[in-house]
Amino acid sequence: MAKNETEKPLTGADIIAAYVNTLSGKPGVYRMINEHEELLYIGKAKNLRKRVTAYTKYERHPIRIQRMIRATKTMEFVVTGSETEALLLEASLIKRLKPRYNILLRDDKSFPYILMRTDHKAAQLMKHRGKRNKKGQYYGPFASAGAVNRTLDTLQRAFRLRTCSDSVYSGRTRPCMLHQIKRCAAPCTGEISLGDYAQLNRDASDFLSGRSQALQKRLQARMQKASDDLNFEQAAEIRDRIRAMAFVSTGKTHIAPKTFAEADVAAIHRDAGDQACVQVFFFRAGQNWGANAYYPRHAKDQNTADILDAFLAQFYTGKPIPKQLFVNVDLPNKALLETALSERREKSFRIFKPLRGEKFDLVELARRNASEALARKLAETASQNKLLAGLAGALDLPEIPERIEVYDNSHIQGTNSVGAFIVAGAEGFLKREYRTFNIKDASTKPGDDFAMMREVMQRRFSRLLKEGGTNENGLAWPDLVVIDGGKGQLSAVSGVLEDLGVLERTTLVAIAKGPDRNAGRETFHMIGRPEFSLPPRTPVLYYLQRLRDEAHRFAIGTHRAKRKKQMHTSPLDAIEGIGPGRKKALLAWFGSAKAVASAAAEDLAKVDGISKKLAGSIHDHFNE
Repeated sequence: MAKNETEKPLTGADIIAAYVNTLSGKPGVYRMINEHEELLYIGKAKNLRKRVTAYTKYERHPIRIQRMIRATKTMEFVVTGSETEALLLEASLIKRLKPRYNILLRDDKSFPYILMRTDHKAAQLMKHRGKRNKKGQYYGPFASAGAVNRTLDTLQRAFRLRTCSDSVYSGRTRPCMLHQIKRCAAPCTGEISLGDYAQLNRDASDFLSGRSQALQKRLQARMQKASDDLNFEQAAEIRDRIRAMAFVSTGKTHIAPKTFAEADVAAIHRDAGDQACVQVFFFRAGQNWGANAYYPRHAKDQNTADILDAFLAQFYTGKPIPKQLFVNVDLPNKALLETALSERREKSFRIFKPLRGEKFDLVELARRNASEALARKLAETASQNKLLAGLAGALDLPEIPERIEVYDNSHIQGTNSVGAFIVAGAEGFLKREYRTFNIKDASTKPGDDFAMMREVMQRRFSRLLKEGGTNENGLAWPDLVVIDGGKGQLSAVSGVLEDLGVLERTTLVAIAKGPDRNAGRETFHMIGRPEFSLPPRTPVLYYLQRLRDEAHRFAIGTHRAKRKKQMHTSPLDAIEGIGPGRKKALLAWFGSAKAVASAAAEDLAKVDGISKKLAGSIHDHFNE
């Protein structure tokens, strides 16, 4: 039967309604996707059928949700065992996939810890971030590297634990400067016995575990005993340790709570323009371990409590969960969040909105900090927007650029060549979206900057075309591309983009250094425009210089890291069949990789673990 030509195309609500009949009343997670296969929204439901049915009542929703319903062309569903499981899955997917219509946690990163390594006879104290693949005791999380450094400073002054690496420790023949300034007990040279050092380690563990009051009483008793025994030097040392511990509650680390030992405090503040900031304080072991401000992405019509609720579900995905959380608003999913995070923590977790006392004061302090942080953020954004508007005017851009990518290369006489780009926008430098490229093309001559830049652009924009220019994984399309170079670099880049058919999709500008490489006398090159300069000492010129210098810093840093890594590699690593054990045996026998390379096959075969066949392979590798 021929399709009626006057039949209306299905709307988003019609498409959603078609799914309703196939859904069960079980809990689960659903995804809404548009015609370009872009993810619009991820939601959870106690009853999938009932929740999805609500979207078919198009007129009952606000304009933002109506727009989302209209854009929906397909949906996907995952049935879960419980509503709490659905909540955890939803938060995990939102955090990873970043749908357009969800409340999103931005500026998310892993937290640093303090690690007390216990796999050495003299425990090492160190800062740690990432996977817990080292043996020892981990204390944290801390809100920032600064909070860790302050606590490490306190621990060094109070307990004099070593922070040096094992190689430095084993190579010492006399105490280092840290021992001279009373920051290390110097177990490396026997200034303290390993037994006494182990006691310092136990004291530090008690301090970091929240048993500081009991520790302080023990130290006071030791100080009194040392004084009674006329050992005044030891008594003074213990006194200084007690003072250093007291610094945590009275010094720069601010608040030390009296009514609880472990909790997070999260307070949200919204301004008149409906921007939101969430301030999170971390309290562990009865001490303040720092604070962070977050700026979740949300729509203006979303409720403040809903924003904080969604923020917390994403915030604790993959992060340690405390015993309790204090907030400044009533959360709509409080019971569900408590249950879900208790299951993940495998211990009880509670959420409170305090109304009086110390906990209320802390929540209010967090809210005031959120208010001040948001004011600073908005002021910085306004200043940045003004700069971007000035940049658009100076470069004759059709509109203010939202995303700027700045490219640079780095090498030394063609070795360890890398390309890199940095990203900037209305929020400043977007460091999580910086990228590097190892130059792989074998035909590129050493030191050929033009060929390096062509390869970087080819790889970058080819992938952008392949992925569709989405925001995931830093693949958003740039409005402005800035290149460190002159006409030659501009020609190389424009040729690549023209071959890919994307030259019209972005604006290119090359910055050539001035005479004698003087900052302030740069020449700018753009396609279809004569070269030009900007007036000296203007904000736009300074901004472009900052962009170029940041790209240069990032490229140089990547190059140095690659070069340093290469310096620590051995020629033996490239030989098949040579692992760590055989490499160690060869180096122990011959003394160096150079001696191995010049050895005869019969001499190589004398090494334990090296067969005649492998000895021949090693000899052939170095004597092709």
